Amino acid sequence: MIQRLVPHPFLTALLTAVWMLLENTLSWGVFVFALILGLVIPFLTRMWWPNRPKLSRPFKVPEYLVILIWDIIVANVSVAITVVFKRNADMKPAWIAIPLDIRSPEAITCLASTITLTPGTVSADVSSEGAYLLVHCLDTDDADAVRDEIKSRYERRLKEIFE
Repeated sequence: MIQRLVPHPFLTALLTAVWMLLENTLSWGVFVFALILGLVIPFLTRMWWPNRPKLSRPFKVPEYLVILIWDIIVANVSVAITVVFKRNADMKPAWIAIPLDIRSPEAITCLASTITLTPGTVSADVSSEGAYLLVHCLDTDDADAVRDEIKSRYERRLKEIFE
């Protein structure tokens, strides 16, 4: 019964929290309206979500988010230093094909988004069978090291979370 009323509990919580942040007001009225939106939107869109994404270890998500936020901060500083102090002729951009061990479309999307959110790298394409992710790196001396870091730092954790 609960599954029918709240088909996507995480989405309900996320929509409620986002609405509260957008309103920038803490009151019961705003919370109740945010909760109603959080319940109604997933309920009305449930037909387009036939297979709900499964998180095998959801308690690992906060750890992943902390690592991601830290890496975004560090990469911002690194890219700023590169852009300000490094000549274009000295930069070594690279296209890197990353073989994927994860198979879940949600996990692949999270990995591609993580790479794009981190300054200095951008996800460009996923192979049709989802076996490779094409990434462009702004400046690197060792493309293999970038690939290995993405696989060990992000993909391994996403595999724990999703599979």
